[in-house]
Amino acid sequence: MKDAIDRLTKSMRPARQRTAGNPTRQFEELEASALFCGKCKQAVPVRKKLLLVLPEGEKYDYLCSRCGSPVGSKTSREDRLQQF
Repeated sequence: MKDAIDRLTKSMRPARQRTAGNPTRQFEELEASALFCGKCKQAVPVRKKLLLVLPEGEKYDYLCSRCGSPVGSKTSREDRLQQF
């Protein structure tokens, strides 16, 4: 019986291995293409505008492409060496 279990275990496909570096970081930096606008009362395409350059990253504002009102913001945290 033990031999049958060992053969079955060996014949089974191994669990799917994580690929391409670190897949847990795959969705760390998302870009919004459409967000809900309170003035237009619907989801609209957005434009990304750089607001500030901070030591910990860059702060962006998302603007409604129809009325221009701010609908969201994002701070990107990049791992890069900054020289001043």
